[in-house]
Amino acid sequence: MPEPVTAHALPEAARPRLLDLARDAIRRRHYSYRTEETYLHWMKRFILFCGKRHPRELGAGEVTAFLNHLVQERHVAAATQNQALAALLFRYKEVLAQPLPWLEGLEHAKRPIRRPTVLTEDEAQRLVSGLRGTKWLMASLLYGAGLRLRECLKLRVKDVDFGYRQILVRDGKGGKDRVTILPGSIIEPLQAHLVRVKALHERDLADGCGDVELPDAIARKYPRARPASRST
Repeated sequence: MPEPVTAHALPEAARPRLLDLARDAIRRRHYSYRTEETYLHWMKRFILFCGKRHPRELGAGEVTAFLNHLVQERHVAAATQNQALAALLFRYKEVLAQPLPWLEGLEHAKRPIRRPTVLTEDEAQRLVSGLRGTKWLMASLLYGAGLRLRECLKLRVKDVDFGYRQILVRDGKGGKDRVTILPGSIIEPLQAHLVRVKALHERDLADGCGDVELPDAIARKYPRARPASRST
């Protein structure tokens, strides 16, 4: 039985790019798209900082120098430095299979102690009342249901339960599902919005469009599930 061909055994031109390998590793672990964007951003920044040398030629010293550069020269916040650190730890451990040792000499950014700024109920209502249409509806969901922006943008019709006045949030922070309230004040506007977008969707289907995002490998497993394919 022939042995499997690894990326290192392939000719240089045929090897997958390191960023592609990192992207694949991130998606296999079902990290959020925002995390994927952040990790790849810091991996690119590290490569540029090191003169585009391959990370296999670099080690803990270069990683420490890069993280210290972010603090000393770029004056980044502690959360930003921690993002960069997490991205590089992931690259070396999960992509290169070369876990980094303890980073000696790492200068941590100072974490400021600040009280969060929170709008009062009156301020929030005045802010939302200044919006119109879909933007008003989205802002009302963000404030009234406690949704994050991406959760609101990915909300599906089937996850809105008007009878129980609740919303099922799928794949939220940490990849977890949760249930939150559906404010009574936006039930009628939301129902009217769904009627309008359903009519728009039907027109798109008639024109051969109306495609929607399907999670994970569902699109490949059920190719006829995509609405656009049913309109042909």
